[in-house]
Amino acid sequence: MTIVAVAKKAREASRRVADLPGSVRNAVLLDLADRIAGRETEILTANSEDMKAAEAAGVDAPKLKRLKLTPEGLRQMREGLRQIAGLPDPVGQVTRSYTVPSGLKVEKVRTPLGVIAMIYEARPGVTIDAFALCFKAGNACLLKGGKEADRSNRLLASIARESLDANGAPADAMHAITSSDREELKTMLTLSDDIDLVIPRGGAGLIRFVHEHSRIPTIQHFHGVCHVFVDKGADLEKALEIVATGKTSAPATCNTTECVLVHKDVAEAFLPRLIERAGKDGVEIRGDESFVGAAKGAAHVRSATDADWGTEYLDLILAARVVDSFDDAVAHIGRYSSGHTEAIVTEDNATAEDFCRRVRSSCVLVNASTRFNDGFQLGLGAEIGISTSRIHAYGPMGLEGLTIERFVVRGDGQTR
Repeated sequence: MTIVAVAKKAREASRRVADLPGSVRNAVLLDLADRIAGRETEILTANSEDMKAAEAAGVDAPKLKRLKLTPEGLRQMREGLRQIAGLPDPVGQVTRSYTVPSGLKVEKVRTPLGVIAMIYEARPGVTIDAFALCFKAGNACLLKGGKEADRSNRLLASIARESLDANGAPADAMHAITSSDREELKTMLTLSDDIDLVIPRGGAGLIRFVHEHSRIPTIQHFHGVCHVFVDKGADLEKALEIVATGKTSAPATCNTTECVLVHKDVAEAFLPRLIERAGKDGVEIRGDESFVGAAKGAAHVRSATDADWGTEYLDLILAARVVDSFDDAVAHIGRYSSGHTEAIVTEDNATAEDFCRRVRSSCVLVNASTRFNDGFQLGLGAEIGISTSRIHAYGPMGLEGLTIERFVVRGDGQTR
């Protein structure tokens, strides 16, 4: 079946999905969780074959880590499905209600987007997460995963379609696009009559490709060049833990801390402590002259180059720089940030508020790790990704981000 035909089937299915009762949508997700539990061995076998092929192809370590499925990962996948099923249904939610002078009663009501195409790299778990969120929000979806996860994605998609069919929902509400043909992907990105939104989630090359070829509205889930600024008013104990764990707790994620900026007034006290902690944690620091000087020849500290500022390492590497002032920190972030996540560590409330006002990334934190820019951690229940596009959804995209608001107006014969 061609991608054009697949998109048309998804469009037809989207109309049925939008009309399904929330109870049916929830039943599909709960059924899918049970089916994944029953076929765990089969899923892990398919994933093992993907891993072997990826290793043989020389895929790098961070991508291999994202590709791998484990029994614990599948348990979390099942739990995620159950949690999404338990979330409030966004479809039909009235977000605002008022009466205008003409007597018209106006409501803003959430409604499904329609058909969502998501393009992502070696993350087979996204196949289930994305389907669950799109479907719960009343949408059909086309999911284009990376070729490295081909076997895993095919199997997970087929299980999802089984759950749809078993519960009286259209199986065409979920399609996994497994072709690695770039020309087919280009064609998909032109199908504006049948696809309402494209969400690319991956590296800079993928984002750029979609941006250049899509005729469909696009929300970018770009790379995370996340900064922590240790202000002169910082509690240095807090700062040390926020920076260190922001890098080490999950270095291959988009919300990991990639760069630390330290105010010159606390550099003498803070740099030796951070350098020592990084050595214990196995973190390489790529620092400016101040960091290199403070390292006193430590092997894990090396001089940064211009290329290090603005780099998403997804590894145990941390860019580090001393800045002369708050304004210099904000300027550095403005130049090198990807608009994902930035944090300030300070006990000065006025400085914290100024930082939140001037830094326009999708999530700005005060005295907390960049790792908290996550849908679950921020109370959304789950997320399809973190939008770095400044449109209707900015930051973690939960169920509400997969709907739009429209006007429903009730009158009593008013004319104009």
